[in-house]
Amino acid sequence: MKKELIHELFEKFEQACYIYKNVKCWSARELQTILGYTKWDNFLKVIDKAKISCESSGIAVSDHFADIGKMVDLGSGSQREIQDIALTRYACYLVAQNGNPGKSEVAFAQTYFAVQTRKQEIIEQRLMDVARVSAREKFSKSEKKLSGIIYERGVDDKGFAIIRSKGDSALFGGFSTNDMKHKLLVPANRPLADFLPTLTIKAKDFATELTSHNVVEKDLKGENQITTEHVENNKAVRKMLIERGVKPEALPPSEDVKKLQRKLVGDEKKMLKDVKRKNRNK
Repeated sequence: MKKELIHELFEKFEQACYIYKNVKCWSARELQTILGYTKWDNFLKVIDKAKISCESSGIAVSDHFADIGKMVDLGSGSQREIQDIALTRYACYLVAQNGNPGKSEVAFAQTYFAVQTRKQEIIEQRLMDVARVSAREKFSKSEKKLSGIIYERGVDDKGFAIIRSKGDSALFGGFSTNDMKHKLLVPANRPLADFLPTLTIKAKDFATELTSHNVVEKDLKGENQITTEHVENNKAVRKMLIERGVKPEALPPSEDVKKLQRKLVGDEKKMLKDVKRKNRNK
């Protein structure tokens, strides 16, 4: 495919997108023209195949194909409404995959929307990774805060470890910290929280914050009183999760948060280098 055609098609796809209900979409009528389909009925057959592909993947068709009307000008100067469909990026990808690959426009669209969809997936994954790293950092601060509070109330490092372990047992339905490490294949020398999913990290963080607050408010002292408080807080958090259909001990492990941190830092350095290189080449 010639560079001129590639550039032309790229511009057409970029300019054809618009925002529909806060989502970037493409008009099926405009996509029909760009992809070289002269008849709407023929293009509808491609869209119907794309809908079947969407449904087969277990994804709601209504989330990606929205029936809408479109006003067109008539020769008399008046307008009338015709059928149109707002297509998300994913819907466009499926349409292209079900189109006629013999058309150069369709071949280009297959690559264009595949790349665009992949970009979105990468962005979404990065946001989830950042959220998990942030949650882990927040939990570390919460534990440090609790440690400082209870140290002033007669609890040493050994006592704090016991309090945390009993809290874990309450949160994980009887599974101790070591039980969960064994269950999730966490190295013995690493904190359990480094391998927990974001939801569980935030659950532990909330229970820890509650304990810090109540230890001060209730003026609790000593390992026994503080342990009882921490266990009750973890039980309360567990109850809330169970009521929402979530069993903390049944959630699968997540990637080592330390690896995620290194990956995010490496990505940031790479992006910075790319920006600097582009600026030098201008």
